[in-house]
Amino acid sequence: MPNLKFKPFFKRISETTGIVSQTQLASFLKVNRSAITQAKKNDSIPPKWILQLSRKFGLNPDWIEQGTGNKFIKNDEETMFEKIPKVTARLSAGGGSFEVGDEIEGHYSFQKEWVRKKGIPGKMVLMDIFGNSMEPELKDGDTVLVDQSQTAILAGAVYAVGIDDTVMIKRLEKHPNKLVLRSDNNAYSPVFLQGDEIDTVRIIGKVIWICREFR
Repeated sequence: MPNLKFKPFFKRISETTGIVSQTQLASFLKVNRSAITQAKKNDSIPPKWILQLSRKFGLNPDWIEQGTGNKFIKNDEETMFEKIPKVTARLSAGGGSFEVGDEIEGHYSFQKEWVRKKGIPGKMVLMDIFGNSMEPELKDGDTVLVDQSQTAILAGAVYAVGIDDTVMIKRLEKHPNKLVLRSDNNAYSPVFLQGDEIDTVRIIGKVIWICREFR
């Protein structure tokens, strides 16, 4: 395979997959960040990376490599929609959920162009909420789309988080040596974690979309 110009290659991938940083690319390819740096330095892309991207996103390898031909291998439902798994684990909007199973109970289709603008589809899962600590914004029974590639804390954003054996949904604020987990419902007090307590928190991912059924 001939050498590629890394910059136009990465631009093509960013426009079609939602992978917008080299760190995200490394995560998707399951390689060290240094491998991306080396590829950029050498201005060449390993053929297996082309294959991985083509298989996952339905992209035409020639287009990935040279920018020629159709973007997608096929122009059908398979390449128009991204299937996101819904897992059995439920996010507690309250004291914490012990339903932490990662078993997949089904898949839901999202329009690829839309979902790739939000994050990395391959790192996304759907989860249900139970409890009322995040009302009125998020209600009991809502389904949320969580992007597990987005773990950097943005003040005031909503995240799925794990503490010990529980998983919950909270707004996060990060301060020097302190992490604050806030609820939208004023009946619930903020949770303040300091020092070594912060290390007990797992940032599962950022909540980027919600779905609600009328009852």
